[in-house]
Amino acid sequence: EVQLVESGGGSVQAGGSLRLSCVVSRFIYGSAVMGWFRQAPGKEREGVAVFYSATTYYADSVKGRFTISRDNAMMYLQMNSLKPEDTAMYYCAAASPVGSWNLRPPPQLAEFDVWGRGTQVTVSS
Repeated sequence: EVQLVESGGGSVQAGGSLRLSCVVSRFIYGSAVMGWFRQAPGKEREGVAVFYSATTYYADSVKGRFTISRDNAMMYLQMNSLKPEDTAMYYCAAASPVGSWNLRPPPQLAEFDVWGRGTQVTVSS
């Protein structure tokens, strides 16, 4: 019944790297739209990196530092050159496979129906 499970969070110094992993069930992995979001205390949840049918979205704040990838039933977020402002709870999420092919960036929270419970990333200065 658990369809998305994140791992790989932790505490690192600024400039360091982490790789987050998300286990994706088969029918969720069939979705054309899935990716990573984050939420810092007092801030709105925001899309970080999301696969679409024909494109990949990256938030401006992470472009050039983060890379989203997938392999079999796993989805990853490689995070390099981490900054204190990257500190947040990170979530993997997927849109419903039905109709996701016609979605386009930027990601809207309401478009994503299945969410993991999150993994904490803390970056110290």
